[in-house]
Amino acid sequence: PSQVVGGKVKKPGKRGRKPAKIDLKAKLERSRQSARECRARKKLRYQYLEELVSSRERAICALREELEMYKQWCMAMDQGKIPSEIKALLTGEEQGKAQQNSTKLAKAGKTEANSSNP
Repeated sequence: PSQVVGGKVKKPGKRGRKPAKIDLKAKLERSRQSARECRARKKLRYQYLEELVSSRERAICALREELEMYKQWCMAMDQGKIPSEIKALLTGEEQGKAQQNSTKLAKAGKTEANSSNP
């Protein structure tokens, strides 16, 4: 049964465009080009993922070395020895605190001197 829609007679069946006479060679070439582009994208994606994995592996190795160093420090401290690195850290922090305090005092002195002069 035909159907009248907007003044046009529609026949039931397939919808959309009728397949045009597609040049087979052009279609094959488009398919080949699409495949080449797909392989190129895949190659780039794998290169990116490999770089990501190698950078993460390097980070893991660095963290393992750091963990081993901390374990050695703990073992040394358990035996009553203070590793030189920790001494350096502690003295560095103390010097840093002393410098901060002295700069605060100097700034406070400058502001007091400025406010006392009319």
